[in-house]
Amino acid sequence: VQLQACGGGLVQAGGSLRLPCAASGRTFSDYAMTWFRQAPGKEREFVAIISGSVGIKNYADSVKGRFTISRDNAKNTVYLQMNSLKPEDTAVYYCAARRLYSRTPTDYNYWGQGTKVTVSS
Repeated sequence: VQLQACGGGLVQAGGSLRLPCAASGRTFSDYAMTWFRQAPGKEREFVAIISGSVGIKNYADSVKGRFTISRDNAKNTVYLQMNSLKPEDTAVYYCAARRLYSRTPTDYNYWGQGTKVTVSS
């Protein structure tokens, strides 16, 4: 699976961004899609996951109620809608794909290149 994420940028606190991640190379609906993020000096952490065809979602507590993950299997794309952004959301955001559900970054073999999100206070 090849993944390409985009949509990052600079936004003020309280603002919104939407990150799309386009996939190619395999049957997209067979894969759970996950967003992780990595802030400077910190480990990569789980943000949100959506299962394949059924679309079950799960979020990190730090983003619950502010971020929404969704997917369009016809377009082979997963999205992360980020609202009410905070400075602590500043990080490089990565999309990843795996057949089985996991919140652990080391379980994933397929990664996008990352897109940087900076939230100013």
